[in-house]
Amino acid sequence: MIKNKIIIIMTAISASIGGNAIAQTEGSTQGFNYHVDKFYDLEILRYQVPGFDKLPLQKKRLIYYLSEAALEGRDILFDQNCKYNLAIRKTLEAIYANYPKEKDSEQFALLEKYLKRVWFSNGIHHHYAMDKFLPEFSKNYFETAVKSIAPETLPLYAYGNSVDNLLKEIEPVMFNPSILSKRVNQAKGEDLIATSANNYYEGVSQNEVEKYYGGLKDTNDKTPISYGLNSKLEKVNGKIEEKTWKADGMYGAAIKKIIYWLDKAATCADNDIQKKTIEDLVDFYKTGNLHTFDTYSIRWATDTLSSVDFLNGFIETYGDPLGMKASWEAIVNFKNEEATHRTEILSSNAQWFEDHSPVDKRFKKEKVKGVSAKVITVAILGGDCYPATPIGINLPNSNWIRQTHGSKSVTIENITSAYDEAAKGNGFKKEFVYSQTEIDLIEKYGFITDNIHTDLHECLGHGSGQLLPGVDQDALKAYGATIEEARADLFGLYYEADPKLVELGLLPNDEAYKAEYYTYMMNGLMTQLMRIEVGNNIEEAHMRNRQLIARWIYEHGKKDNVVEFVKKDGKTYIRINDYSKMRVLVGNLLAEIQRIKSEGDYEGAKNLVEDYGVKVDLELHKEVKERYAKLNLAPYKGFVNPVYEAIKDKDGNIIDVKIKYTESYTEQMMRYGRDYSPLGVKN
Repeated sequence: MIKNKIIIIMTAISASIGGNAIAQTEGSTQGFNYHVDKFYDLEILRYQVPGFDKLPLQKKRLIYYLSEAALEGRDILFDQNCKYNLAIRKTLEAIYANYPKEKDSEQFALLEKYLKRVWFSNGIHHHYAMDKFLPEFSKNYFETAVKSIAPETLPLYAYGNSVDNLLKEIEPVMFNPSILSKRVNQAKGEDLIATSANNYYEGVSQNEVEKYYGGLKDTNDKTPISYGLNSKLEKVNGKIEEKTWKADGMYGAAIKKIIYWLDKAATCADNDIQKKTIEDLVDFYKTGNLHTFDTYSIRWATDTLSSVDFLNGFIETYGDPLGMKASWEAIVNFKNEEATHRTEILSSNAQWFEDHSPVDKRFKKEKVKGVSAKVITVAILGGDCYPATPIGINLPNSNWIRQTHGSKSVTIENITSAYDEAAKGNGFKKEFVYSQTEIDLIEKYGFITDNIHTDLHECLGHGSGQLLPGVDQDALKAYGATIEEARADLFGLYYEADPKLVELGLLPNDEAYKAEYYTYMMNGLMTQLMRIEVGNNIEEAHMRNRQLIARWIYEHGKKDNVVEFVKKDGKTYIRINDYSKMRVLVGNLLAEIQRIKSEGDYEGAKNLVEDYGVKVDLELHKEVKERYAKLNLAPYKGFVNPVYEAIKDKDGNIIDVKIKYTESYTEQMMRYGRDYSPLGVKN
């Protein structure tokens, strides 16, 4: 999955501030206001859902029901990210809605900004950097505010109906920087479980977790389930136990609501295959059985007929430092028929790409199975896909399912289009791109080459290659996510420069790929550093992946001066001197990373990531931050969802579904807190 990919055309977006967007209805493109809100290092945008009003009623109803299911799991992610998140969020929301004193004070404004940040990050830790962010309002103000509102508006039921008990538990977590300081810790040499604030484990060490799940795995099993994917592991009275996330288990109140809407969606599914897919997912939610999850995943991956599609469940494992536990996420979408033509071309040629890959023959699939890809229009974002969202997805994650049954890939083009439209005229390219030659390349080819790279990454990159017999899919442990994202990115970069893409009509000429090569290297070596604080190393898997690739190519290309840092007017820039040689280096690194994954070479993965993907040049970092700050841009973007209104007849039957783009960020988050918050604050 490509999460928050930083491409200068798409994500360096101008800083337009305002909590309320111009009212829009589906179909009004001209004058659409993409900018919604801006605070700290975050900006909220709005995306359009073109074509929704032209869908038949059956598909509108299906999208509506699936969208409701996508919103009901929001509390799950908050709790997964940290066990105190729901108590803190609900307390802050209660203050925001009910505080009787002046709401135009500086302290209240700081509380509102903090709450907006908590909403964006689905908790009290930065959504990307993983560090805990602290309130700027005072502890005394917070205590006064909590004690000034009606007790029944606060989540006191979990604290003996005592305001003092509530404050005693959440105040230290909020205000003390040393308590639960990092949601996901990836620092080498530390106990990654004990030092991570997420709620996937409690009272257990990294060694105990690895020993527990290692004892469950059978290395001879050709269809292994993803142990630990949907459970919390904790020690109770000295004994390690799993709390499974299912209808009658942990998170059951939310899961039952998800099931309710999935059952309704099944009644208007696109076809019998999709109906059975939804029923399989419901069975998984009811039982928590991971074999059932694999059955669902296979059916979902092989469903190429449904035009409306969805994700809903415990899927991606980036939030677990060991890459085992999955965060809850949801997306509802429908197929962009016209744009899907290019991904169909790629998927129909999947075997050619596999055969011509620069990796060792032992690691190639003799027969590529079930690679399907499409371009989608997202209709709703939920869980770990909201407000920050991926722009491309490839699933299932299980290696044996990919190898035996194939995978499904999507590129989310109405999201990339929103990034592109909102980024126009923001000054980023002029500040960071070396010369007008590169700017012209990017402006002419950047949008299509970035989408093609996403297509290649998701459609073919993740689905390429194979593990050698007996290799555990979790063998790379904490480095697995970075290596996997690097593998898919390198696959995309390698083939973006291949004449085959011009031959297939996917790129206009053999110069276009240079736009992607330049932006990738500039981003990986320089501009993504705007996302982390000066002095910090890189922790997030996608950022590590991008620096690993760019830094490795830079270092290994020094002899031939393939890529270099240059100074101009006192500023540092990236210049690519030989694009052809850069592609050779891309192929060499792809071959090595595929070997590491196929052989389960943990030491090889650790060395690559630690040597190239983690450490930051301090002086360059300072310069990038200073130059970026002058542009007044927010490095992180997220989205508000459209609002779907079900129009019903006198008997309660849905006769139409209308879409609106009128809701502000705060309005949406407060509404979600009221209408889609079935969990208690302690789960």
